[in-house]
Amino acid sequence: MNSNSQAKQNVAILGYLAEGRSLTSIEALYLFNCWRLAARIYDLRKIGYPILTYRIKTHDGKQIAKYVMP
Repeated sequence: MNSNSQAKQNVAILGYLAEGRSLTSIEALYLFNCWRLAARIYDLRKIGYPILTYRIKTHDGKQIAKYVMP
């Protein structure tokens, strides 16, 4: 993936979170074709966006990250 695609994903993810929604990696894959949500979240945090991480359990007991903006 090139940096232009990453930048587009960053903008889309930021807009989604700014609307007050939460986002998990599986949702990011379906909504934004983003395979590396943690990397996109890192990019956004690096430029100053306050994104929180919550650990949630799935129905089968696995823990995943859910990202939100306060």
